[in-house]
Amino acid sequence: MKYKGYLIDLDGTIYKGKDRIPAGERFIERLQEKGIPYLLVTNNTTRTPQMVQEMLAGQFNVNTPLETIYTATMATVDYMNELNKGKTVYVIGEKGLKDAICEAGYVEDTKNPAYVVVGLDTDLTYEKLAIATLAVQRGAVFIGTNPDLNIPTERGLMPGAGSLIALVQSATRVDPIIIGKPKAIIMNKSLEVLGIPRQEAIMVGDNYLTDIMAGIKNDIATLLVTTGFTKAEEVPHLPVQPDYVLSSLDEWDFNEK
Repeated sequence: MKYKGYLIDLDGTIYKGKDRIPAGERFIERLQEKGIPYLLVTNNTTRTPQMVQEMLAGQFNVNTPLETIYTATMATVDYMNELNKGKTVYVIGEKGLKDAICEAGYVEDTKNPAYVVVGLDTDLTYEKLAIATLAVQRGAVFIGTNPDLNIPTERGLMPGAGSLIALVQSATRVDPIIIGKPKAIIMNKSLEVLGIPRQEAIMVGDNYLTDIMAGIKNDIATLLVTTGFTKAEEVPHLPVQPDYVLSSLDEWDFNEK
């Protein structure tokens, strides 16, 4: 079948850290030329959608409308609003996450917040972890933005938000609510934004544990590209095979798929 909408990961798929993936850039161009709807779905919470848009244009030759970008931060705020537990929060994270939560009307509380949100924070300190741990122990709703244990960069596989979430989970013995891929929360929201039924959409990504499992667990077709996290030699041993596996997105034929 021809897929009518594409959900596409960014880091490791369209670019890798600070390095370009030209085939990924061309993939977006081809979607635009054909007028096929797409949504860039990222577990990265360190940047606002505007920052993602500017980075794609400035560093990776990808010019895309703001409405084509959907981040785990946006899904986190949507989930908090729906849960409606209160407007106080303690956040471990960077500008993209903190700004979005603040703009949604949430106020920082280091003692008894309604929510503790943990995302990637490259300035992580023991004190931040201590505040989050104590707040969760007092009953705050524990939210993890995404489960990525590592992020692919030009330096290699660096610690991801999932590693930080696991630390707070270990310290509190409380299981977090995970928002990002492969969980249903971000995938259902993404399909709503894309406006395409799940049976007519396909998830494109480099990470089997997040991108591809997001498709498998949520009944969405999957395309694994081996330019980032999951390597080609790992594919034969994967427990559930992706629908498609490519070494380059240049190999994808939109006319047949």
